[in-house]
Amino acid sequence: MKAPVPLTPARFRQPRPPSRPTRVAAQPAAVPQGRAFADEGSLWESFWLRLAALREDCRIPEQREPLLLLALFAALLVFSYWPGLLNARAAWSNPQYSHGWLVPLFSIVMLFWWRQPIQAVSISARAAGAGLLVASVALRLAMARYRIITVDMYTFVPALAGVALMVGGWSLIRWAILPIGFLIFMYPLPDEATRYLLGPLQTLATAVSTYGIQTLGVDAYREGNQIIVGDKHLGVVDACSGLRMLTIFIALSAAIVMLSQTNWLESGVILASSVPIALLVNAIRITLTGVMYTISPDLADKLFHDWAGYFMMPLALGLLYLEQWLFARLVVAPAPATMSLPAMLTARAPVRRPPRRRDAPGRVVSPVGRPKEA
Repeated sequence: MKAPVPLTPARFRQPRPPSRPTRVAAQPAAVPQGRAFADEGSLWESFWLRLAALREDCRIPEQREPLLLLALFAALLVFSYWPGLLNARAAWSNPQYSHGWLVPLFSIVMLFWWRQPIQAVSISARAAGAGLLVASVALRLAMARYRIITVDMYTFVPALAGVALMVGGWSLIRWAILPIGFLIFMYPLPDEATRYLLGPLQTLATAVSTYGIQTLGVDAYREGNQIIVGDKHLGVVDACSGLRMLTIFIALSAAIVMLSQTNWLESGVILASSVPIALLVNAIRITLTGVMYTISPDLADKLFHDWAGYFMMPLALGLLYLEQWLFARLVVAPAPATMSLPAMLTARAPVRRPPRRRDAPGRVVSPVGRPKEA
């Protein structure tokens, strides 16, 4: 049994030392959670707003360091893939890939236009980004061993995406994945794919054009990849197969989806319809050339055969616009909560705040540790 504690009068009690004030941890600089720029102004005003936001973020260490690290890794990747990038540049002299030099410029502009502040990077994002980067390098080494140059060049795109995910996390990859993925259109098709596509495309273009010429009342028939119109032989060569129009128009349709504010369903329809529209426009060109051969062969050679290619892209864009116009009137619009594909990728996730806890009855401890009365 414990001895009883003697009661001390209040006047003889030692005063309790004053409690030490609660120290509040120094808070780091606030990281911007996301920005929404108004679209009412001009394009020039929007550019300066985004440039000012970039300068403001560069003053914050939590933003400046990841941006510098991204620039460093991107520069190292460009240096490592420089021979492949030179091969891609050499392919741009081919009329089939003459749009290639526009692709990196468009991607850089979209990265600048869609940029959002970098948030905290989770361990899962670091691991996924590092894994994607290692897998891309391993695939590149395997392709270099078997001298598959085109696929070796392609690995630059997933390697760049892996760097973005590893340094910037999931918040960065959500708005950067489309511009990075768009870089795939600056590379030429593999030689095997070109050989496998040319034959069926030539046959399809010849058959559809022959049917179109016959529909217009002109006597014509097909022999292999040639269309016999009267005493004229119209040969559908590799340049008339439609592969050039197909590669360019698919890239253009992808750019339209990125720039437009359409929902995901309409974006999918635009991308899926780019293939038949490109092939149809190519068949229309061959059909008109065959009809003109029966009227004026010289005019057909100079105008339709040489200059009709410049009118194919406006015609394809007109058909795409007509498709969107019909789609908007025949399909019920989605609910307002449905966002466009770019908006879905650039929208930031809600910020989760740490819950408050109770230390003692009547006292609440805030997330920074400062007690206050409930």
